[in-house]
Amino acid sequence: MKPLLLKGGHLLDPSSNLDETGDLLITDGRIESVGGSIAGPDGADVIDCKGLIVSPGLIDVHCHLREPGREDVETIATGARAAAAGGFTAVCAMPNTDPVTDNQAAVGFIIRQAQRVNAARVFPIGAISLGQQGKALAEFGEMVGAGAVAVSDDGKPVVSAQLMRTALEYSRAFGIPVIDHCEEPTLAAGGAMNEGLLSAKLGLKGIPSEAEEIMAIRDILLARRTGGRVHLAHMSTKGSVELIRWGKDRGITVTAEVCPHHISLTEDAVGSYDTNAKMNPPLRTQADVEALREAVKDGTIDLIATDHAPHHYDEKEREFSDAPNGIVGLETALAVSIHSLVQPGHITYSTLV
Repeated sequence: MKPLLLKGGHLLDPSSNLDETGDLLITDGRIESVGGSIAGPDGADVIDCKGLIVSPGLIDVHCHLREPGREDVETIATGARAAAAGGFTAVCAMPNTDPVTDNQAAVGFIIRQAQRVNAARVFPIGAISLGQQGKALAEFGEMVGAGAVAVSDDGKPVVSAQLMRTALEYSRAFGIPVIDHCEEPTLAAGGAMNEGLLSAKLGLKGIPSEAEEIMAIRDILLARRTGGRVHLAHMSTKGSVELIRWGKDRGITVTAEVCPHHISLTEDAVGSYDTNAKMNPPLRTQADVEALREAVKDGTIDLIATDHAPHHYDEKEREFSDAPNGIVGLETALAVSIHSLVQPGHITYSTLV
């Protein structure tokens, strides 16, 4: 293996407070030297990295790789390669596959498939409930033993407060977070975009911000009761930010994520009935976007996650109300986050990484 010399890149490593323009030398697959101007050994491959970021690999804690069940849309192999193309060296795969990733064998399958691909590592997330039906808990211990790093029914909310409470209690024993898709189903039923004047103008049923916020505060209170670790997925509203901040101020073990699209786009993107702007939770208002950006800046929101959710082109060509929710994000997340957070001065490159 030839030595590899990366020249003139923007070197970022928050763990060592590295944030400068310089070179990086890799020998035998290991970083040998970082920073300044490096001459490099004879015969080394040299890559001009001017204008590029050189950093530790990114990690995405929320993506949908569709395998098994929808290999016509995405496979673990294509998803892992898309992740690598976007700068991610590891991703966590949500369990809403077909069949659902709710047992030891299903977790093992995902790990084996990922090991066949020389790309980003894939860490499975097991389901909270069997079949994501919200009725009976899946076997947390078996899934964790097989390699699951968290549990979630993402794509579906855990409607039963008692089931969520039990999940948080069980998760403590295994040292894993419970990731919840915060959506009160009776408020969100049939909704296709954010509820407001625009949804009324377009004749589309809206999803009110309260549908997210009601479940967010429920989960925060249950985390306080149980001592379990709750992680709130893809937060989208100003009200949710305020609730998370309230919980953290009281020492409750709650973490939260936001997606690049929720800090860069508003409901106005739906104005032409563009199904590529249809997702769940929906794009919200400019006030929500600004609150989410501020929450990333002050640490209320802990991380950025892609919620990468590919669909077949034909599916997105349907009428807006019938089209599926979700967009791809692994290859664009870093650029969108830089544009929305770093360039306006909300956070630094190091904070983003």
